Amino acid sequence: MDTQVSHEISMFYGWWQLSVCLFAFLSLMSIWYHIGKKQHDYGPVWLALSVLCWAFSGLTEIVFNNTPAYSHYKDGLTSMLSLTNSLFILMALPWFKYLPAPFTPLIKSKLWPFIIGIPFAFALFPTLFKMFLVREAYVINELDVVYALLTLIFLGFVLWESFIKRRLLLLGWLALITILVTLMAQIYKLMDNNINLFLFSAIFKTSLIMLFFALALSWVKELTETLIPDPFQLKIKFIKKKTQKSTTMANSVSLIGFPGDKDRIVQLTPALYRLFKEFAQRKKDMTDGWLEIKPKNFDVAKDYDISDHNELKRLLEAILNGLFGKKNWTKDKHYEPLKATLFEMSENRERKIRLRIPKENIHIDY
Repeated sequence: MDTQVSHEISMFYGWWQLSVCLFAFLSLMSIWYHIGKKQHDYGPVWLALSVLCWAFSGLTEIVFNNTPAYSHYKDGLTSMLSLTNSLFILMALPWFKYLPAPFTPLIKSKLWPFIIGIPFAFALFPTLFKMFLVREAYVINELDVVYALLTLIFLGFVLWESFIKRRLLLLGWLALITILVTLMAQIYKLMDNNINLFLFSAIFKTSLIMLFFALALSWVKELTETLIPDPFQLKIKFIKKKTQKSTTMANSVSLIGFPGDKDRIVQLTPALYRLFKEFAQRKKDMTDGWLEIKPKNFDVAKDYDISDHNELKRLLEAILNGLFGKKNWTKDKHYEPLKATLFEMSENRERKIRLRIPKENIHIDY
């Protein structure tokens, strides 16, 4: 009776795992196809493939259910799929935008595939040994569990960093709780209680799949929030207001046109505020609106509007820091698009630059 119940639970778990994980794989791939493919971001693909490994693991439960003579093949295939699942998760980590500072050089290293691939191969051989020779590999026969534990440690830190940097604190804590439950499930593999193991596995796999979807949605949310509008969509208002902690006047610029319900207000240093305001005044008051950048071998008898290109760079970086936070933006996805939206250079390479925003979209509060 107990054996029959165990087989029925195993069959139910197998069908559940196959259907749910296959659906999750197709859904994650759909999100990537519509959004990530255009961004050339293959992180979601690796996460989707890791979920597909669980689907095949469910198929293994179904095929080898109620066949004790082939239990070693079932255990071996399950271990191999578990190892491959961990490998695919580790392959996804370099594609994450936010990584913990201590692990960033390691994960971003060109040697990362070898760092994770060599332990994978080392853990795979005992599994093959166990499958085809029908013998126990003693201590090393559960290296898939050790490999999974190391994967979970890396994944936990990376998920925490990803959610926290996107200002999703509750999801960060849920990620840590899920990783803790998954660690307990991996340790439970070493015990001989299949029914409780099925329960643990169903809980942690469901939780991880939901976290992967939450991660994908937070990624989509960030893409929309950090989208740089076109020049005609952007409105700029130069305001002076008192800061909360002092009575001194703070130089602030309100940028209207970014996704979201609230205007983005950026506080600049007095020098950068004057420079940005000069761009706006030239655009509103003059026919051409050009500002001239001082060349290296400059004419001492002539006054220039901008001392060098670094001054423009500091202005753009200050605006980006105010919009998205320090280190929360990249050169290719934020700096260059914002520069193209705000400014245009003269066609004759005369070291002249002006604001691209239409003058009717500029308001200066004197």
